[in-house]
Amino acid sequence: MSDSSGSLSSPSPGVESPLASSSSSWAPEDDITPFPSPVLSAQHLAGLSLGMDGELEPEVDMEKIVTDKDREMALEIKGRANKAFAGKDFTLSIDLYTEAIALNPKDATFWNNRAMSKAKMEEHGAAIADASRAIDLNPSYAKAYYRRGVSQLAILRPSDAVPDFKKALELDPSNRAIREQLQATIKLMRRIEFEKAISTGEAESITAKCLSLIASGSCILDTSSKSADMPLPTIPSDPNGRYEPTEAFVTGMIESFKSGGKIPKRVAWEIILGVYDLVVKEKSLVYVTIPKGATCDVVGDTHGQFYDVYNLLSLIRPPSDTHYIVFNGDFVDRGSWSIEVVLTLFAYKWLLPDRVFLNRGNHETSDMNKVYGFEGEAKNKLGEMTYKLFAEVFTSLPLATLVTASQTPTSTTGPNVPSPLILSNGLKRYFIVHGGPPCSKDGVSLDEIEKIQRLGQQPGQSGLMCEMLWTDPQPQPGRGPSKRGVGLGFGPDITRKWCEDTSVTAVIRSHEVRQNGVACEHNGLCWTVFSCPNYCDSTGNQGGWITISDSGDLTPHTFDAVPHPDVKPMAYSNMFGMMGM
Repeated sequence: MSDSSGSLSSPSPGVESPLASSSSSWAPEDDITPFPSPVLSAQHLAGLSLGMDGELEPEVDMEKIVTDKDREMALEIKGRANKAFAGKDFTLSIDLYTEAIALNPKDATFWNNRAMSKAKMEEHGAAIADASRAIDLNPSYAKAYYRRGVSQLAILRPSDAVPDFKKALELDPSNRAIREQLQATIKLMRRIEFEKAISTGEAESITAKCLSLIASGSCILDTSSKSADMPLPTIPSDPNGRYEPTEAFVTGMIESFKSGGKIPKRVAWEIILGVYDLVVKEKSLVYVTIPKGATCDVVGDTHGQFYDVYNLLSLIRPPSDTHYIVFNGDFVDRGSWSIEVVLTLFAYKWLLPDRVFLNRGNHETSDMNKVYGFEGEAKNKLGEMTYKLFAEVFTSLPLATLVTASQTPTSTTGPNVPSPLILSNGLKRYFIVHGGPPCSKDGVSLDEIEKIQRLGQQPGQSGLMCEMLWTDPQPQPGRGPSKRGVGLGFGPDITRKWCEDTSVTAVIRSHEVRQNGVACEHNGLCWTVFSCPNYCDSTGNQGGWITISDSGDLTPHTFDAVPHPDVKPMAYSNMFGMMGM
């Protein structure tokens, strides 16, 4: 295991980047579905439209007579596509491989290469389809079986991935990466089944168990594990009493984290339990009004990239009486400082509960944490009970926040005004949710969302919670399957109807990488904000955030990544280390 205690004495301070005009949607490997997958299979597509032409990809004439000139041109285009892929321009590489396929649809490598590009853009369902076509064309193509297996695994279908890895290994028996990936996948399946078996019958909640341990004196404050420069919360004279947050503690803890500091387990428990006491009282939809003179920032996925979160907080300022912040899910996994990120956000919620709001993301789920690093990181840094405590409290997080302006709009037109939809009282309000609005059917009300029974629940394979954590916008009208292979896609008409039916000015969501950090889509009614610059140290994207004024005007911002200690993403997960073949 890599040591994550390395520090930077002073990370280079970031500055807000000029906002680019492009709204390119670039989604390298990010959000993978929980287990079992809420996959929208073909038999469940009744009544869903895939777009104006009913196709997710241009139709290919597999009976085409391929000439020598076609082959030559296709190979030249493939060379350009390979360069685009190497340059991390996966959208361009997909377009170019598609051109090559149109010229020569019988070359299996074109299909497999496009599958690799789609996997980089999180389009695992489409990648599986392309790899399958490559296999049809060349049943001895080991890399195509491996590619399909990797995408099956990426949407947590390990039982489907194993046969592909076995076939790939049969065709290429000396390939160590395939062998190790097969062994890791089988191990994952066995672990899931084992944990299901031993979890049956657990009666006492983890929060109750941790409180009992504190009351019995079994979780004392161990200052030997505390960094010398880390202050402590207010500690009552009763050794078993509950701690209270202070601004000096939260600020000092964050500064200590920046230098690689460690937090005592008891203090971490107090933060987590303090947040639990707050969020368990909130509805699944939280209502917030921005008072006159205040602003509200919406922060998207942060995914364990603590040094970028530290930089972001220096740009937007910490929360205060006049500065509200909504952190829109996916605090953990992928990055290797998820503990530092989630404790930072939780500590601010503990300190300023009416100024900081935490929406649940699809990575605040136990099955995601098992594979994408947070479980391993939490156990490594703070022990198994702390991980279980996090897992339970994650199920208590609200699912969405409705932010309403208190002042009338300063204008109703312009680049940062998302739509003409304004409430009858002349005010604007925004529905902030990780994935998107529930979109499998029309007519879902805000009241229904507010009453969702979320405590102790995982998103499952269908239903309102699953859709709110997993949906993605699509350019085509109507509803369709997500190219990531899970959940649904919703078109601009679906977004407009949702906004009109609920009297919402626009939807602000996260869940997907955007090259420029923020993207305005669906005719201004759907905004995507993603706050992980250079996501997973590999995508080169900017991070972003959105400021909502007291009059409801939106201002998007972007920022660049800052250096961090030499620890790779997902350092605490051994599941996907070999998936780049």
